[in-house]
Amino acid sequence: MQKIKTALLSYGMSGKVFHAPFLSLHPGYELIGSWERTNKLIQADYPAVTSYPTIESVLESNAELIVVNTPTATHFEYTKKVLQAGKHAIVEKAFTTTVAEAQELAALAKEKGLKLAVFQNRRWDSDFKTIKKVIDQELLGELVDAEFHFDRYTPTLSPKAHKETISGGSGIVKDLGPHLIDQALSLFGFPQAVNADIRITRENSLVDDSLDICLFYPNFRVRLKAGFFNREMIPSYILQGKKGSFFKHRGDVQEDQLKLNHKPNLTDWGTEDKAQEGLLHTEINGKIISEKTPTLQGNYYDYFDGMYNAITQNSAEPVTPQDGIQVMQIIEAAIQSNKEKRRIEF
Repeated sequence: MQKIKTALLSYGMSGKVFHAPFLSLHPGYELIGSWERTNKLIQADYPAVTSYPTIESVLESNAELIVVNTPTATHFEYTKKVLQAGKHAIVEKAFTTTVAEAQELAALAKEKGLKLAVFQNRRWDSDFKTIKKVIDQELLGELVDAEFHFDRYTPTLSPKAHKETISGGSGIVKDLGPHLIDQALSLFGFPQAVNADIRITRENSLVDDSLDICLFYPNFRVRLKAGFFNREMIPSYILQGKKGSFFKHRGDVQEDQLKLNHKPNLTDWGTEDKAQEGLLHTEINGKIISEKTPTLQGNYYDYFDGMYNAITQNSAEPVTPQDGIQVMQIIEAAIQSNKEKRRIEF
C-alpha cells in the first residue's frame, strides 16, 4: 500500500487527540512529524518522528500531506503556503475566516491539482450517523423541524488566549458553529435563507459565546444552537416529522476516549453505551411505536480513509472545499443577519 508522508502544523490537543492517532492507525499514512514552537511533545508519543522548529522546515520536508490544525485566524495564510509548496492539505474547522479566503484556497488547490479537505470530523460521530440513518430511512415521514444542539456548561473563559481574543477566527460561531452547520448542510443541502441571534453571555467575554441560527428550507426549518450555560442537557438532536419524532442526546465517545490516550481501532471503537440510545416515536406500516433505536458506531478513521482514497485514487475529498465554502457562506450570512436584525435570503 502506498504510504502518504504526513505532517502536522501543531501538536496541541487537536494534533494529539484527533489527528495523530488515526494517521498512525491507518496503514496508508506515515506520520513524519509536527511543527512545535515551544513545547516539544510529539516525540514522547511517536519517537521516530521529527519535531520541526518552523513552518518553513515542514514545507521543505518530504511531507506529501500537511494538516493545518492551528488557530482559525491562521488557516488561510498557512494553507496557502502548504498548497504553494505543492502539498495536499487537511484544514481544521473553521475552514477560513471569510468566504473569499475559502474560495481562493479552493481555486489554488484546483489550479495545482492538489487535494484540499476540511476536517469536519463530526460527520463521523456515532450520534450524527444514527440520525442520518433515521432521516435516510424516512422513519418520521415528511420532515417539519430539526434542531441540532452543541451545548455545554462552561461559564468561565477558556485558558486558550486565541479563543478569547477578538480576531477573525474567534467566537462560538466559528468554533462550534461549523460543526452544526456542516452537519445540517450534509443532510439537507444549502438553505434558502438564514436568520441568526448571536450573543455574548459569559461575564467578561469579548467574543460571541451563544448562537441560535435558523436555516430556512421550502417545507421545513433547521435550528442550530450552541452555548455555555446548559447545566441540564436537552437532546442534542431533535427531529420532528409528520409521522413521528426522534430524540438523541450527544453520545459519541471518541473525543473522551482519545483524551484518555485510548488508541482507536477498527473493531469496537466509537461504540456508545446503550443508555445513550435515541428515542424513536413514530408510525410504521400503520402501527405506532415508541422505542429506543440502536446507535451506529462512530469512527474518525473513515475520514482519513476517505482522504487517502482522494489522494491515491483522485476521488472527491471526504469534506470538499465547496463544502467548506458553503459553511463559510452560512457563517457570513448569520453574522450579517444578527447585525442587521433580519433574515438573509440566498
